[in-house]
Amino acid sequence: MRFPVLLLLLAGAWPVRAPAQPAMTHEAPALADPSSLPRPTVRAVRIDAPLTLDAYLDEPAWQRADSVTGFTQYQPEPGAPASEPTVVRILYDDDYLYIGVVCYDEHPERLTVPSLDQDFSTRDSDLFGLTLDTFHDRRNAFLFAVNPRGGIADFQAFNDGRNVNRSWEGIVKVKARIHERGWTLEMALPFSTLRYDPTKAEQTWGVNFLRRIRRLNEDDYWAPLARPDRLYKMSEAGTLTGLTGLRPVRNLQVKPYVKSNRTTGTLLPPGADAYGLDAGGDLKYSLTPGLTLDLTARTDFSQVEVDQEQINLTRFPTFFPEKRDFFLENEGIFTFGDVAERTQRTGSSTRAFTLFHSRRIGLSGGRLVPVLGGGRLSGRAGAFELGLLNLQTQPVTLVGADTTRVPAENFSVVRVRRNVLGSSDVGVLFINRQATSEADRYNRTFGVDANFRLMRHMIVNAYAAATQTPGLDGDATAARVLVGWRDTYWDTAAFVKQVGDAFNPEVGFVRRRAMRQAYATVGIHPRPAMRLFQELNPYVEATAVTDLGGRLETREATAGLAVEFIEGSRASIAVKNTFERLSNGFTLVSGASFEAGEYTFTDVQVQTQTTASRPLSARLSLGGGGFFDGARRSARADVLWRVDYHLSLNLFAERNRITRAGDAFDADLFGFRFRYAFSTKLFTSAFVQYNRATEEVVTNVRVNLIHAPLSDVFLVLSERRDVRANAVLERALTLKVTKLFAF
Repeated sequence: MRFPVLLLLLAGAWPVRAPAQPAMTHEAPALADPSSLPRPTVRAVRIDAPLTLDAYLDEPAWQRADSVTGFTQYQPEPGAPASEPTVVRILYDDDYLYIGVVCYDEHPERLTVPSLDQDFSTRDSDLFGLTLDTFHDRRNAFLFAVNPRGGIADFQAFNDGRNVNRSWEGIVKVKARIHERGWTLEMALPFSTLRYDPTKAEQTWGVNFLRRIRRLNEDDYWAPLARPDRLYKMSEAGTLTGLTGLRPVRNLQVKPYVKSNRTTGTLLPPGADAYGLDAGGDLKYSLTPGLTLDLTARTDFSQVEVDQEQINLTRFPTFFPEKRDFFLENEGIFTFGDVAERTQRTGSSTRAFTLFHSRRIGLSGGRLVPVLGGGRLSGRAGAFELGLLNLQTQPVTLVGADTTRVPAENFSVVRVRRNVLGSSDVGVLFINRQATSEADRYNRTFGVDANFRLMRHMIVNAYAAATQTPGLDGDATAARVLVGWRDTYWDTAAFVKQVGDAFNPEVGFVRRRAMRQAYATVGIHPRPAMRLFQELNPYVEATAVTDLGGRLETREATAGLAVEFIEGSRASIAVKNTFERLSNGFTLVSGASFEAGEYTFTDVQVQTQTTASRPLSARLSLGGGGFFDGARRSARADVLWRVDYHLSLNLFAERNRITRAGDAFDADLFGFRFRYAFSTKLFTSAFVQYNRATEEVVTNVRVNLIHAPLSDVFLVLSERRDVRANAVLERALTLKVTKLFAF
């Protein structure tokens, strides 16, 4: 393992060649906790006539607005004044909230703009970010980020930043330009895009601003934050006042679509090789300022990019994330399971245990199941968060390695959560999956949970759940209690969890059943005096899993060190010792089989990631050591070349070799992604993957034209090919057109 260690040391040396930073214009010392500073307030000014968005801010109305300045560094020098000035002004009329921003920069030629794409990679870009807590509940927010070329990213955040929905989209108008003194932007947010209480004569909203100077790895906040908090930490936000006389908005949106497609392939059932024509649509209506009704008919997801292939070297199922926009909007309301704070090591996440995993609806084994339609009611009512979902699928026969008949099913979800003690909450969840033609074929899930944030830095998460499945006997319950502490220095957590052998949430995801688990971790985040480092994170963690009778099945003990360098590069090393008792053998896709028995082995993982502010960046990972009764060597490289803000090329490769008693088994994955943005309205991309274990190539090519706000034209080619037989398993060419009508 000398080479991985050497690689880690080299990664530490890499950042010293970063571009020279401009001299700081301040002498104020950095603060250990910038969030201890007072929370600022800004006043919006009403205007009588709409503004013209041109990114010049030369209308007289802008001179009437308060000037927001005095941003504070989050990194690299927490608590110090920003190295470059930022000036923000806020105006509004009957229809729009206007944000005008001047981001001064001594070197505008060195601004980092990775892409013009909708929802561009905000972490890798210069940007200005804005959060609005329109109900002033200090928990939920709308987020908008704009880069110097006018690229837009918009999100929703829930539960004080615990859940972030990056697929939410709202109507927003933006104009940005780069000039000799930096860059300027104007943003117009329609009040119909936002949610607020119009019964209040004067609105008070939570607000915060972020300025990111990517080449310096610098983040500056208006309402100062300390690590590990982020822009969506609304309990630490500032305040926006002065909004008066905002009128109610109906916010009715109708979005129909038409689709034509051509499908071929050996896996399709007889007669499916044909042209198709379909139509459907969605309706969105604000029943109250806080509650939104969504209706859908003949729901279609043909424009969604294919899943990224994964290599599974465990005996447990693989989690694939949701990508379909209909299910992603307001997903934070439905979250229930191993909730993990975004900046804390907690030993598990919803990728290991969640009661509601929307991929169980409309998908079976990764194959599409037609959704006839349904609806969702979500949002807030007083102190409560509500989520109601009902969808109906159609029967379908899926042809593949095995022919599967999927019956028509109805899916119902009820989620209610109440805010308590400020940023804490308690809630319940109910899920019913019912075959509509068979009364005795159903699955039901029940759960109660509580999430507490105490003394600013302590978290307590707990849940209890049960399922009901006809014909399935045994322990159908699950429960977990977690306690953690995360401040600017300490990072600790511990939990206990039990999952019964008959616990079966068919609309959820559970990685491991019939077990009891205990977990604990302790880590620290010191900031060394050496200018080379931003933060160090040495840590230890351990977990033990037994069966329901108390017999040890898995034990893992890990010691690691993660390093963040001052200019944004990262590196880490971890050594893990594992004990596994296999009651039953299992076989990997690569062909390696492991018999029942007891195994103890140790492996080492080394990772490094260069700063994304450069045109060429990479993530590298090397690993090696024992693997049950053999050995495993692994390597992964992910290289991204941003030719300019129009074009990016991404190449990744993963290599795994398992050796046992003279035999060798390989599990390799290769991929390539191409993106080209002609403008902020026209994009094209291609994604190709080769899985050597299955000998399949998956291709997805997409062209997207945004011809009007939230209205698209998609041309998509998807193909799945068997390399050994040189046969097309599935191929679909789809043209889809959507149009949003707002009333």
